[in-house]
Amino acid sequence: MVRGIRGAITVENNNSDEIIAAAARLVKEMQDANQYHPDDISHMLITVTHDLNAAFPAAGLRQLDGYDLVPVMCAQEIPVPNSLEKCIRIMATVNTSKRPDEVQHIYLERAVKLRPDLALTNKCDSR
Repeated sequence: MVRGIRGAITVENNNSDEIIAAAARLVKEMQDANQYHPDDISHMLITVTHDLNAAFPAAGLRQLDGYDLVPVMCAQEIPVPNSLEKCIRIMATVNTSKRPDEVQHIYLERAVKLRPDLALTNKCDSR
């Protein structure tokens, strides 16, 4: 079965190293929580808010073992007024045997505010 696995993380600064590190951390936590391998991924879509332009977050994935052949596309998030700033969102399309209620969507840092309903039941980190 193919499932979408969501994740989001915020950074404090529009800084290349911070964006790349945050994207790598998020993808690693999504993978660990859902027990898939890069070969299970069909593709990944990464969006960033308009205030993040110092680096492509996809560069963070390239630091992880096995992600060199995963198709990844980066895009800009819709700039909705008063939305969460400095946020990286990821949608991974993954082959998995997990049921929808078993999928762990990962929200880290201030991104927990995006889906507090999932933060209550899933492995999320509100640091």
